[in-house]
Amino acid sequence: MNEPEVVKALGALAQETRLKLFRLLVVAGKDGLTPGHMAETLQVAPTALSFHLKELSHAGLVRSEREGRHIIYRAEFAAMDALLAFLTAECCQGQPCLASTPPTCTQC
Repeated sequence: MNEPEVVKALGALAQETRLKLFRLLVVAGKDGLTPGHMAETLQVAPTALSFHLKELSHAGLVRSEREGRHIIYRAEFAAMDALLAFLTAECCQGQPCLASTPPTCTQC
């Protein structure tokens, strides 16, 4: 991940509803969630939810996929891992350490 991508991702997450939304999708894992479920869980209006999902999608943090009549949103775990790796790449004064390699989600 390069600096402009990191800034875009952090900018997308720097809003309370989008942060909650992203974390909700992370918890959902590979199964993802429908917009209706997310709106109900977070108690966000569907139009506001759509706006926030668009911002997260443009930042590369979520993706959507049509499954029958439903659209399923999922967190982009590779992007999340890359963001965490970028943020921790220079820890420990540039020396390799366990914190410099964030755990990857083996469930997703």
